[in-house]
Amino acid sequence: MAINDVEHCDLTEVHAERVQLVREHMPAEDELYDLAELFKVFGDSTRIRILFALFEEEICVCDLAELLNMTQSAISHQLRILKNAKLVKSRRDGKQIMYSLADDHVNTIINQGLEHIEE
Repeated sequence: MAINDVEHCDLTEVHAERVQLVREHMPAEDELYDLAELFKVFGDSTRIRILFALFEEEICVCDLAELLNMTQSAISHQLRILKNAKLVKSRRDGKQIMYSLADDHVNTIINQGLEHIEE
């Protein structure tokens, strides 16, 4: 898309009241950065597939690897990213580590994304 294809104002006029209103409600820069980092985590289809699996059932790495036809190492790598982003949690069950969604917000985020792309 060329720069001329982007719609823009024909007249440069700053609406100070609107700018101030938005500025007052804008989150802090570090919060915006953290939010952008969170959304980057959702930018990988393997991680999305893992999250969908966890919507249904608490599951271990072995089962996720079988389900997604991937190596356990690859699954573990993706789970580490999801865990660091606080999207999944784990618990020990004997010799296995079971993974589940961290909270209901994860399901909400994914479902709202689905609704958006299906519009």
